[in-house]
Amino acid sequence: MTHPAQPKASHFINGEYVEDTAGTPIPVIYAATGEQIATVYAATPAIVDQALSTAKAAQKEWAKMTGTERGRILRRAADIMRERNHELSVLETYDTGKPLQETLVADATSGADALEYFGGLAASLTGEHIPMGEDWVYTVREALGLCVGIGAWNYPTQIACWKGAPALACGNSMVFKPSETTPLCALKVAEILHEAGLPAGLYNVVQGMGEVGGALVTDPRVDKVSLTGSVPTGKKVYAAAAEGMKHVTMELGGKSPLIIFDDADVENAVGGAINGNFYSSGQVCSNGTRVFVQKGIKEKFLARLAERTGNAVIGDPMDEATSFGPMVTENQMNIVLGYIEKGKEEGARVVCGGARADMDGYYIQPTVFADVTDDMTIAREEIFGPVMSVLDFDTEEEVIARANDTEFG
Repeated sequence: MTHPAQPKASHFINGEYVEDTAGTPIPVIYAATGEQIATVYAATPAIVDQALSTAKAAQKEWAKMTGTERGRILRRAADIMRERNHELSVLETYDTGKPLQETLVADATSGADALEYFGGLAASLTGEHIPMGEDWVYTVREALGLCVGIGAWNYPTQIACWKGAPALACGNSMVFKPSETTPLCALKVAEILHEAGLPAGLYNVVQGMGEVGGALVTDPRVDKVSLTGSVPTGKKVYAAAAEGMKHVTMELGGKSPLIIFDDADVENAVGGAINGNFYSSGQVCSNGTRVFVQKGIKEKFLARLAERTGNAVIGDPMDEATSFGPMVTENQMNIVLGYIEKGKEEGARVVCGGARADMDGYYIQPTVFADVTDDMTIAREEIFGPVMSVLDFDTEEEVIARANDTEFG
């Protein structure tokens, strides 16, 4: 019997599911158990060409429609997503391993919010009338054309909507490539957009690894590229897009600071630090992973942090009582465990966690390091896992300078 996560086909092109088993098989692994729950096939050059030529052809008519008409379809898609929130959340949990407690409120719902927001904006995107003394000029806003979206694995439903909604609202078409790690959710977004009345060919999904992304980014038919991913991937995609003078949007990594002063409410500060490090098991690019705590409350903060981190319910992501899920893949788990070892080697103190959790699947204990210094690897590099670095500071001036001293800006 096929698993409920197995999609109807690997790709969604021109308003329908399309399969081509000649492509490289991509196993879909459920992070909570390590078992394979579905298979999709990477796009062959023929599939990539089909998606791009379809999107190019469909865009012209779409751009002629009024913003009001385009917006209505996006808002209808938002309504459908909300109606199906439960099944979309279950699929998101299969795709990523994130607990259902989280996906029910954060994923399809925020995707729907994006569709609704840009759907509501579509009719208001007008040019300007600009007086120039006695004379005047006017501007007209025109669609760019064909956009390519390349998604990350931490928010597959949301990113598919975040990239698609503004592109479609402005009269563009899109070819979206999800991360090969989480290929399932974007197909449902495409299906729902089509059901809401989006003309065929305007939002297409193709699967694949780096070479498929490369083929999309370098194709001369493409006018704009939007990527969510790591800084090294971003540099490659940016350079490839620049070759063809394409417009580019990048949403990349970070190492954001959280600064806690002596006069802070310790409960709130601990809550903020837990949320900024352990939500989505730490797999969020905007997480506040460097936690600077003023020396006066450091030990009090750490004691309460360890207590509350101990309350994390680690377990089956499909159980709504579970608050902390696995890493998305075995590879990502091993990368994070490598950083934890490096933290120990470089002299940081483990306050809690610090190891793999004793269960099936790719679980790591929520980990807190104290006595971290600015030059340690765990304070400099993006870990993308449940690892918090707590650093001490004395004065505001000192901590602002240290917080800003990161290559991520």
